[in-house]
Amino acid sequence: MHVVICGGGVIGACTGYFLARHGIDVTVVERSEVASSASGKAGGFLALDWCAGSPLDALARRSFLLHAGFHNEVDGHWGYQRVSAYSGLVVPERDKRRHVAAELSWLSDGVIIGAQLSTIETTAIVHPRSFTLAIMRAAQQHGARLRHGEVTGVVRRGDAIVEGVEVDGETIWADALVIAMGPWSLRAAEWLQLPAVFGQKSPSLVYNTDTEVPADALFLEYREDSGNVLTVEVFPRADGSTHVTAFSGQAPLPMDPADVKPDPGEINRLRTICERLSPAFRSERIIARQACFRPVTQDGLPLIGKVPRSEAAYIATGHNVWGILNAPATGEAMAELIANGTSGMIDLTPFDPTRLRPLDPALIRIA
Repeated sequence: MHVVICGGGVIGACTGYFLARHGIDVTVVERSEVASSASGKAGGFLALDWCAGSPLDALARRSFLLHAGFHNEVDGHWGYQRVSAYSGLVVPERDKRRHVAAELSWLSDGVIIGAQLSTIETTAIVHPRSFTLAIMRAAQQHGARLRHGEVTGVVRRGDAIVEGVEVDGETIWADALVIAMGPWSLRAAEWLQLPAVFGQKSPSLVYNTDTEVPADALFLEYREDSGNVLTVEVFPRADGSTHVTAFSGQAPLPMDPADVKPDPGEINRLRTICERLSPAFRSERIIARQACFRPVTQDGLPLIGKVPRSEAAYIATGHNVWGILNAPATGEAMAELIANGTSGMIDLTPFDPTRLRPLDPALIRIA
């Protein structure tokens, strides 16, 4: 059996890894480079129980467990570390509530910590790019192949049976096809009966903070001068860097992932916010100014399962902010579904693509 996975992000890498572990022949096709988009530029925050009460709960719990155990079976370093998480708010200059929280003394005195959200038992952080690259290498060590090229269509036998994909003018034959292209999975709606996948653009800054920032993830309410209230997310990493993001919005999705660039105005806006949070976030310490598009669906849940009205075609995308967290269990479930016809660990019913209407190909808009 030969499976072609379209997309070299964290979902494609994890799916390839678990398929290869099943002894299945796998080719991962990536247009740009592995982890070039959201899989390399996300915060990397992992939570055991933050999806409790939602259809994502079982997926998140299984994934958190898999993340914790990968160091025993996958070579490489991706900065996995357990962290605590706190919520709080940033108050104005003359606010009487300004003070320094002793346990988080690296913060400016305008940052007030309100509550502890988790302990090291239930939350962790990985470096997302390093993690994705390590999982892809592990897939290759188990026999998977990585092919660089652009997928431009599918090859069919009859109306429903998918037999391969077209990559840079060449046909790669396959017994099964997995669409895992993040927001660019929208392109596959030109070839297959798929619901819409949208791209939500998020800018972020990465600082070299060395040992100044402890292993505490922060979710801070911040009111801008305009009155707009947003949540600032701060994710310290084991390599001495700290990832900060604060807002997202709609923007045209470029055809080539390599063309995703941060908007200078948004980066300056985010830099101003960071400078109010801590002296550790000085401009000269910025090591990455970046942006990425997170894949989201109409109802906020990922698409994981068989493609409607097509034989041997599958999709795994639309994980929004939980892509890094939920990639391992998604890859494991997809491998089970393809190899055995059903997913044994996770009930994929809530993520079945048939729950949403297929997108009219005439409505597809990619810049």
